[in-house]
Amino acid sequence: MAKQNTAAAKSAEGKRNSAKRTYTYRRVTKKPQTSGRRSRNAENIKIAFLGGMNEIGKNMTVYEYAGDMFIVDCGLAFPGAELLGVDSVIPDFTFVEENADKIKGLLITHGHEDHIGGIPYLLKKINVPIYSTRLTIGLIKGKLKEHGLLDKAKLREISPSDKIKLGKFTVEFIHVNHSIPDAVGLAISCAAGTIIHTGDFKIDTTPVDGDMINLPRFAEYGTKGVLALLQDSTNAERPGYTMSEKKVGESFLNLFRKAGKRRIVVATFASNIHRVQQIIDVAKHLKRKVAVVGRSLENLVQVGEELGYLNVPDNILISIDEIKNYTDDKLVIITTGSQGEPMSALTKIANGEHKKVTASPNDYVIISATPIPGNEKMVGNVVNELMKRGVEVIYEKMYEVHVSGHACQEELKLMMGIVNPKFFIPVHGEQKHLRKHAQLAEAMGINKKNIFVGDIGNYIEISEKGIKQLENVPSGAVYVDGYGVGDVGNIVLNDRKHLSADGIIIIVATIDSETGDILCGPDIVSRGFVYVRESEELINSARDLACRVIDETYNSRYHDWNSVKTSLKEEVSRMMYEKTKRNPMILPIIMEI
Repeated sequence: MAKQNTAAAKSAEGKRNSAKRTYTYRRVTKKPQTSGRRSRNAENIKIAFLGGMNEIGKNMTVYEYAGDMFIVDCGLAFPGAELLGVDSVIPDFTFVEENADKIKGLLITHGHEDHIGGIPYLLKKINVPIYSTRLTIGLIKGKLKEHGLLDKAKLREISPSDKIKLGKFTVEFIHVNHSIPDAVGLAISCAAGTIIHTGDFKIDTTPVDGDMINLPRFAEYGTKGVLALLQDSTNAERPGYTMSEKKVGESFLNLFRKAGKRRIVVATFASNIHRVQQIIDVAKHLKRKVAVVGRSLENLVQVGEELGYLNVPDNILISIDEIKNYTDDKLVIITTGSQGEPMSALTKIANGEHKKVTASPNDYVIISATPIPGNEKMVGNVVNELMKRGVEVIYEKMYEVHVSGHACQEELKLMMGIVNPKFFIPVHGEQKHLRKHAQLAEAMGINKKNIFVGDIGNYIEISEKGIKQLENVPSGAVYVDGYGVGDVGNIVLNDRKHLSADGIIIIVATIDSETGDILCGPDIVSRGFVYVRESEELINSARDLACRVIDETYNSRYHDWNSVKTSLKEEVSRMMYEKTKRNPMILPIIMEI
């Protein structure tokens, strides 16, 4: 299916005109129209929120009407520092599994990890058809291939403006601007009314690809009547408008020139094709070669080029192995690691651990991203390590090297004005984002009673009379750790925190099964607590205490192992705290022969 993109055919004059175009929003007052055509005997629409509410990431929403269901997005969230060893976090699929026979499809709004990252894990539970645009399908294919699911997947490619039937639902895909191409919002229609689900969006009047958000189509639905609007809340706290992505290209040109004869390294989100395109364009203009570092970024460049979303001139891209053949003033390296991820290419470069790229004072590093809340310290560590090596680093707000892909307050108000919904539900954000977004909606004239600020697990029913909250559905966070999915819970995480904080002491003893005498040990093994050779007195005290506890509590007649182990844990733990003010994990191992 050919990509719907007329950017190449637009004239320069047309682009100038689009840049000058202005939009106004109107204040919502009465709603003389009905909220879409509704049958007299129609049932009500139900919505279950499985992710993306009161949190950043793992977006997942289920729509239901008259026995038919479909899912919008299935993303993951990145673990916080407290989730030791966890690779990613996905939604709880219990509700979807329980209603597998009703699920007609999975609709994906765009190709970011917080919207597609959970798909492989969902398909291992239920194999539903997946509908999305060309680039998004391409990115999903890569993920499914890694999990060995590509051959079984039911992938359905659509174009913006396409309509599909999902049971009693009709869904239209509407083009929106975001930080990745081929993003769409959804117009969800059934006999009970129409709901607009914006997905992640911004209003960019000068998009890099020339394909502006389809505001007229959203306005058409507003004229016909919209029952409810579910809108992206990420930037609800930010006043004004989100800056155009093209502004970053201008900053790149200025900074690349400022780099002089130094090697340029740019770290950015792996999914931001428009950003990568602008880096390549500026590099070509300044006659520099471009090398890409990082598996996810390499995959994106490959998919983007294959599908025609990334225009790479001949002889511009080189492999990372070829950089040694060029002087620094002829190179631009695009890398992952804009969030300071421990295993990313930029972090390895900063720590001197990358096999192919070594940082030097002749490097000029641009971090083209704003730290996601919680990642500030990791990004700061990378910046510090690079600076220790004499590297000049451009980061955060030093220059305009990053713009958001999410709408700010004026854009959010504009969308509310043209869609003119009866009910409003802010989604995709933490509580502070959702609350601020709700306040904006109220300021736009939407009745406070018609605004619903929800949480994951909420299950609601929407009718012309109002929003009714039903009994919550199963929801929450499922931790992915290596190949394990859901086998890491709070108990395991608490053990990991305990180990990371105070270490572990292992007590090993062998006991005669008939007499209860200690035949061997007890041996004391310490890991992450104290260094045994430098703490012999402490270890000997622990050994003597263990001998005494075993002698006092072991009953050779009943062989009560639990009593022995419990007493060992309590007594040794008490002694260690008294002497060190620390609480290592105590693990007794008693063997009987």
